[in-house]
Amino acid sequence: MKYKVIGDSCLDLTEECKKDERFMMVPLTLQVDDTMVIDDESFDQKAFLKLVRESPNCPKTACPSPEAFKKACECDAEDIYIITLSSHLSGTYNSAVLGKQLFEEEYGADSKNILVIDSESASSGELNLALKIRDLYDSGLGFAEVSERILNIRNRQNTYFVIDSLEPLRKNGRLTGLQAFFATALNIKPVMGAERGVIIKLDQARGINKGLGRMCEIAAKQAGDTLEKRVVIAHCNCPDRAEQVKRELEKMASFGEIVITEAAGVSTVYAGDGGIVLAVCG
Repeated sequence: MKYKVIGDSCLDLTEECKKDERFMMVPLTLQVDDTMVIDDESFDQKAFLKLVRESPNCPKTACPSPEAFKKACECDAEDIYIITLSSHLSGTYNSAVLGKQLFEEEYGADSKNILVIDSESASSGELNLALKIRDLYDSGLGFAEVSERILNIRNRQNTYFVIDSLEPLRKNGRLTGLQAFFATALNIKPVMGAERGVIIKLDQARGINKGLGRMCEIAAKQAGDTLEKRVVIAHCNCPDRAEQVKRELEKMASFGEIVITEAAGVSTVYAGDGGIVLAVCG
């Protein structure tokens, strides 16, 4: 095998990608109170959402060990790309870097080509980068040029999200109870983005439909010339809402491709039930 893309479990692969041996996952561990959940193919989203709703506490995530990433590199691929969620959200990037070092100490630095990528994003942003790596190899490029290009793409990528409930923000301390109460009473939906991996608020709207519409407007405007650009939409337990976002984007611009995928465990923690995460290269 020429190359392999190894993602943490915030890389929300499509069903097609899950069947492709060039993609693999290294799972994080999720915790709700005393319940531990491995974010792998056994993840039960509905059961997990029930646990979250019934708990007064914010769910926690634990990154994979460096040894887990080292083991993932022990595959038959010559070129390996490890994509992690933003280093501002998790220690997964640092764990992956240490895993690469462990591999190279045992097998030699020249045994494989390995690039660890801090996506400065999550979910759809990670998938967008993974699909672009596949595109670049399909076009005949090699490790050095793919690595240079994918980091440039990462730097131009924009990530946006709208959450249906403010409970995740309240539970993890980003909103006081009073702020959450008034925002919920007024049906305010924040439109969030990322600035080099740090979550920022871009706008807000009253009602989920207006919030999603505003997110689409911002994304289409910032994307510029969209003809050759891919949009990735990740949804948390709301496929109809993802299709709605796709239709809105199609009205606003002519994107080269719009991909919809389902959120796995880590993305469910961050986006919450009904959340939408969108990524496009600007």
